[in-house]
Amino acid sequence: MQTMHNNKHLSSFQIIILGFISVILIGTLLLMLPISSRQPGGASFFDAIFTSTSAVCVTGLVVHDTATYWSFFGQLIILMMIQVGGMGIVTVSVAVVILSGRKIGLMQRSTMQESISAPQVGGIVRMTGFIFKIAVCVELLGAALLSIVFCREFGILKGIWYAIFHSVSAFCNAGFDLIGIKAPYSSLTPYVNHPLVNIVTMALIITGGIGFLTWDDIKTNKWHINKYRMQSKVILSVTGVLIAVPAVYFFFGEFSHLPIDERIWSSLFQAVTPRTAGFNTADLTVFSETGKILIILLMIVGGSPGSTAGGMKTTTLAVLFSSALSVFRKKEDTHFFGRRLPDKTERHAATIALMYLVLFVTSGMVISRIENLPLLTSLFETASAIGTVGLSLGITPTLGAVSKIILILLMFLGRVGGLTLIFAVFSKSNYEKSKYPQEKITVG
Repeated sequence: MQTMHNNKHLSSFQIIILGFISVILIGTLLLMLPISSRQPGGASFFDAIFTSTSAVCVTGLVVHDTATYWSFFGQLIILMMIQVGGMGIVTVSVAVVILSGRKIGLMQRSTMQESISAPQVGGIVRMTGFIFKIAVCVELLGAALLSIVFCREFGILKGIWYAIFHSVSAFCNAGFDLIGIKAPYSSLTPYVNHPLVNIVTMALIITGGIGFLTWDDIKTNKWHINKYRMQSKVILSVTGVLIAVPAVYFFFGEFSHLPIDERIWSSLFQAVTPRTAGFNTADLTVFSETGKILIILLMIVGGSPGSTAGGMKTTTLAVLFSSALSVFRKKEDTHFFGRRLPDKTERHAATIALMYLVLFVTSGMVISRIENLPLLTSLFETASAIGTVGLSLGITPTLGAVSKIILILLMFLGRVGGLTLIFAVFSKSNYEKSKYPQEKITVG
């Protein structure tokens, strides 16, 4: 936080980028310590930085099974990085400053605004406190419910640790798991029919993925949906559609051969997790090409702005569809729920979509060529990386150095956001543009 105070020549976007890079490097060094892994001599720099990037960017792609390769200390470091990455570097920093009783300056508020995609600087400190509280409360509730299952299966201490780890990982949409002790890289497949594990995990993923601003709207206006911000209405609508439609396809398509109970849970879980949680309860390698492409599209879309999820964002997809409908209807403006969108929003949405599509397709083609792998398999991994999802067809641990570097860069870009990175590189410091909230005063 001191860095943010002293480096006023840095823009908010640059501070966010540097924050993520700093935490990734610190995590890399900690994971390289011999105490962090079960292997003699500790993890290599390459394995450590890949895992650190995946954790901080809440992706979940791994080069080693988390449960069997990393020690308890290493798993604890991974969990801490997931928590910091999920809540946001700046959010955590501001929360620490608030708890220490120090004042938050205008530059810090402006950086916080960019970090959580808030519409204005006003109320940022209150929002930071709200984010911190909701994250702690939801994760503790999730851990308490999961401990019912894990304590019975693994014992009290180990069960509590597993419950905490998976609750944080699910809420932060990270996808890291410790179930590899049953079978390496198995994710949550042993619990495909377990109602409590399925319901709690899906609820945590959705809660973290719809965004803190949406939850603030829900907290403020309760069931009065007509009073919600237009953005909250869009997020809830698109999220509902992106869960319901894939679930129906999976139920009648990919899982039509399963018993009805397993069919229902599998369909719902696989519809929720691609945006951008990374857990799975089914073997993705046996999916049809249609099923894999559907998951790729869901991974690219990702979660919502100001959430623990990455990806291109649900609002970007909504703006693109609404813009297309406006063109079809020969209407000049794009709008939602009786509100017109500025042209700038449409341009940003088109830019983000193009950037994600070009990067994930180009990267997939490069990996397919140099690794001699099927293109669809390579595209699945690159979509998972740039969408910060973590779902995999099992090729990540076997990839060469160049391919892993590509995935590292995609994970980083997917978490910090394409426009954030561009603005950090090409825009000047926005400190002069930061202004205090405006309020009227009666004179005369």
